Amino acid sequence: METRTEINNWSDTITIRKMQKSDLPALEWDGEYTRFRDVYLMEFERSQIGSSILWVADLPDHGVIGQLFVQLNAERQELANGHSRAYMYAFRIKPPYRGVGLGTRMMNIMESDLVRRGFNWVSLNVGKTNYSARRLYSRLGYRVIAHEAGRWSYRDEKGILQNVEEPAWRMEKFISPSL
Repeated sequence: METRTEINNWSDTITIRKMQKSDLPALEWDGEYTRFRDVYLMEFERSQIGSSILWVADLPDHGVIGQLFVQLNAERQELANGHSRAYMYAFRIKPPYRGVGLGTRMMNIMESDLVRRGFNWVSLNVGKTNYSARRLYSRLGYRVIAHEAGRWSYRDEKGILQNVEEPAWRMEKFISPSL
């Protein structure tokens, strides 16, 4: 078990940065998320044309320990409209690194970047049973505004279509520069 001092020592060395193509294998978390390989590649390609921003938390000698994606424009304009509203998704931190402020730090960096780009709102969906994430978002000022059925699909690493149903709450937050 690491002490608070040991955790503070490694947490001070984490870099939160834009994802690079070489980070793609690390997003699979040692096989746990291999099924999303093609999704991650597609999202990276979208980031290269400016449709999204992909953030990672990088710990020296450990690699990528967190990720957070932001869609700037979506078919559903109530989620992301390309100029005032962005949609945050695919946010996760490896379990051993949770609970020490990394999630808050990543969210703050993402929000500051969006404000700099002229966005005023961030929306997200959080699984109805993901109580710890919902607590984090609420603490950071996000509020529940709607129920989401959470139906989506993707092609796994074998090219097989997978249908997902994850009932969720849509949450949003007004962000603006400090006055």
